[in-house]
Amino acid sequence: MGQGVLTEPFAQRDGALFCEDVPADAIARAAGTPTFVYSTAAVREQYRRLDSALEGIPRRIHYSLKANANRAILSLLRELGAGVDVVSGGELARALRAGFTGDDIVFGGVGKTAAELREAVAAQVKLVNVESAAELVLLDEVARAAGAVVPVGLRINPEVQVENAHHYIATGARGHKFGIPFDAAGEVARMAAAMANVRVTGLDMHVGSQLATLAPYREGLARLIELARELRASGAPLRYLDVGGGLPVAYGSADASPDLRGFGVLIREAAGELGMETIVEPGRFMVADGGILLTRVLYRKESGGRRYIIVDAGMNDFLRPSHYSAYHRISAVRPNGSVVRADVVGPVCETGDFLALDREVDDVQPGDLMAVHGAGAYGFVMSSSYNGRPRAAEVMVAGRSFAVVTARETYDDLMRLELEDPDWRDA
Repeated sequence: MGQGVLTEPFAQRDGALFCEDVPADAIARAAGTPTFVYSTAAVREQYRRLDSALEGIPRRIHYSLKANANRAILSLLRELGAGVDVVSGGELARALRAGFTGDDIVFGGVGKTAAELREAVAAQVKLVNVESAAELVLLDEVARAAGAVVPVGLRINPEVQVENAHHYIATGARGHKFGIPFDAAGEVARMAAAMANVRVTGLDMHVGSQLATLAPYREGLARLIELARELRASGAPLRYLDVGGGLPVAYGSADASPDLRGFGVLIREAAGELGMETIVEPGRFMVADGGILLTRVLYRKESGGRRYIIVDAGMNDFLRPSHYSAYHRISAVRPNGSVVRADVVGPVCETGDFLALDREVDDVQPGDLMAVHGAGAYGFVMSSSYNGRPRAAEVMVAGRSFAVVTARETYDDLMRLELEDPDWRDA
């Protein structure tokens, strides 16, 4: 892939929206709509910014696949030097197919199955981040059967309060399903020390997404440092301090931008105190601003005093506005200078199918193209074929070039796994 030249990944030029040096409407003509479009240069720049903020300490950026698992993005990040954070067997398979090897991979997730743990052991991942005592017991059994000793990170719930945009993306407060409760961490570590086929080499936390301040990191790190001292005193060979993700993206003017300098200072202090290699797991931060969703206007209508702009992208394509009440800026690809207040909605048969409500937007007409900005994270990965709608295409842009990197689904794809002659069996 080409290097790309970054000023802004998506900008108006000569009356039209461009991604790097490619007109958005040229992409729509070639790939159709709805289509996710990603900027190579934007991803490179985010990686550079975060890596620079952590300069001076042993570290590895492990990109979180759940934000966007497109193989072209994974290949780009691997070229840049990133590892990955996966939370399922499917994500592990994607990572391996994209060229990552075991030492590049941290395997997290609160509900790993025995099959997924076997896959993690076979792949010889860098860490299995264990989230409960029961999972630790199962992993030890799986590792014993495989004749392996597995490096383990204990994901600790540091039980800190966070301020973010939606309670669904808070993960580190007391009572959340994620991680080992802080007051149980010592006991779980002692269990691990008595097991022959696991070795605790890391401590992990993830306090949530879209963190508005550095306070949760500061509080969480203080608790991990306290625990690390206790575990090292008891002989645990700790090597890795995994601080998770959570760096924010400014979707709107009211959202916080990440304080990368302050983040770097915090991490350097903690890493220096413990002498451990730092793992960070950004997802949204790395890709959100590097993507848009292109959609075409189908109809205009009014009903009950409300004005509607109906487009061909719906909640099945981009769930965040409906699921999280998330704000995403929406613009015309070729604005005409007029604006209108309207709901921007999709074709799905749900009242909750919308991209924006009561929003001042460009006064587009049927046939015009619109762009939903900040759609590089939690877009395609959360999409579905609800209402029998094939999933969108994905396009990658590098400078003046672009390519379809995920083909649009077809009707045949929707039915490919359905069996015309199923094998009926008696119970």
